[in-house]
Amino acid sequence: ACALGRPPRAAVRCLPAGTCFSAHLHNSTYAAASGACGRRRGSLAWVGGEPELRLLLGLLAEAALPTPALLWVGLKRSASTCTHAEHPLRGFTWEGVGGGTALQEVPEALGRWAKEPVRSCLTARCAGLHLAVTLESRPSWGWKE
Repeated sequence: ACALGRPPRAAVRCLPAGTCFSAHLHNSTYAAASGACGRRRGSLAWVGGEPELRLLLGLLAEAALPTPALLWVGLKRSASTCTHAEHPLRGFTWEGVGGGTALQEVPEALGRWAKEPVRSCLTARCAGLHLAVTLESRPSWGWKE
């Protein structure tokens, strides 16, 4: 999986189970980022649990990107799906390889939104990982449409 959103070299980190993340940072649309990951034989990153989130955040800290930053991950909501404020991902799901969608439950801890998504049932939307630094100089993250 890869998170697109520019180090001169690609930073890579892997979990013991074999899931790997790489960061390739440049300005692009969701579709272009997804295509770039596909050409690298991967997909936009999925974050199904806290170990994956910690690994991804560590990788992005290693890349030393300026904040605030928004990085594309495979988080998407189809046009026929409504926003659900009571669900951690608000109706978004993790997009899979080849355009498939993984219906995946996530822990409540992964339901952090930097800005709540627009309440809608009419348009497809995608979300990215928003990174910022708090007043106390601590990194902060959340999903953002």
